[in-house]
Amino acid sequence: MATNGFTDKVKITVKAGNGGDGMNSFKAFKGKPACGPDGGDGGDGGSIVFVGDKDMHDLLSFRYTSKYYAENGERGGSNQCTGKRGADLAIKVPCGTLIRDAESEKILADVYEDGEEVKILAGGRGGKGNVRFTTARRHAPDFAQKGVITKPHSLILEMKVIADVGLVGFPNVGKSTLLSKISAAKPKIADYHFTTLSPNLGVVRYYEESFIAADIPGLIEGAAEGAGLGHDFLRHIERTRMICHVVDISGIEGRDPIEDFRIINEELRSYSGKLAALPQIVALNKCDLDGAENSEKFRKTYGGKYPIFEISALTGKGKEELLKAIAEKLRELPPAERIPADEFVFEEPDHTQFEIFTDENGAYVVVGGLVDMLCRNVVLNNPDSMNYFQRVLKLRGVFKELEKAGCKAGDTVIVGEVEFEFVI
Repeated sequence: MATNGFTDKVKITVKAGNGGDGMNSFKAFKGKPACGPDGGDGGDGGSIVFVGDKDMHDLLSFRYTSKYYAENGERGGSNQCTGKRGADLAIKVPCGTLIRDAESEKILADVYEDGEEVKILAGGRGGKGNVRFTTARRHAPDFAQKGVITKPHSLILEMKVIADVGLVGFPNVGKSTLLSKISAAKPKIADYHFTTLSPNLGVVRYYEESFIAADIPGLIEGAAEGAGLGHDFLRHIERTRMICHVVDISGIEGRDPIEDFRIINEELRSYSGKLAALPQIVALNKCDLDGAENSEKFRKTYGGKYPIFEISALTGKGKEELLKAIAEKLRELPPAERIPADEFVFEEPDHTQFEIFTDENGAYVVVGGLVDMLCRNVVLNNPDSMNYFQRVLKLRGVFKELEKAGCKAGDTVIVGEVEFEFVI
């Protein structure tokens, strides 16, 4: 989601690095060629790692770059030298960013703290060099293993502001002015609706204590269903430990303060029962203007349920009493918790699975995880490797399934890069 340059939800594609191929080589000295295998293993591919960064405040950079690929591992070398490992790709995100699998929308991780590193995709394993295939009966293997080829995955990054107290209310009730008076934050302030188009954070200091306050863009009736800007920003209140509900008690906008308060709380309930259950402190703002009689009426309606403070965000009246009440309440509340990840792992290929179909030329084509595994391990011009290929096809029941599919002696069978005539 992007509003006026602020971006808090994006879809990206990530891919871990491929593993490097193993090396097929033999020692060779002057006058003594091919003195034995010495091919080294390929290097592992780089991983995809997300890193929390307190200096990032939105996901804007991901609007311009949406594909992130880690470095591939290098091929193994002769003299049993292992190929260089691919470098991990570290992707910085704001603290409080949820990482979801785009297909299932399950949560993979909550990058919560500054400097926290979360590995989402591991790099592909490097292939084994030919020296690894030496046995008592096979002294000079003339083949090596290919590295694992990784697949790209789509992810959704969703930012949820981490704050102790969220300032909520209708547009133009004075939330941004209040934040500017109680912290060093400098939000945009103007006398029109929806001046604030993105959450603003400020560190509030109250004597020896400090807490983070978030100015959430103004909500309106129907916000939970997507009206106005509220639907896009309600998610940012989910992280807060408590709510400071700012009400324009003067009624200068022509609205009823009591009805405003009811509407906003109804929107919170519609969006999430958890939000509705958060402790609330009410700040009756603009009490320096006409309409003080509204304060008495508000207290009669809600005074028994919520702590209520009369303030003027513009002049600073009532600020100390409000901050004291917020600080005392926060001392009672548990710290904000990270959102737990769902039980989810990216699907690994099934190396036993295969399917058979016929192409336009009548050839029988075998595809699936078993074929992918064989393509990685089989060298076409090596007898030992091809024997292994035939043995696997027989043990996994591929030949039997070909017969069931109608394949007869002399028909063409294609398995990966291998094409041969079927023999019963």
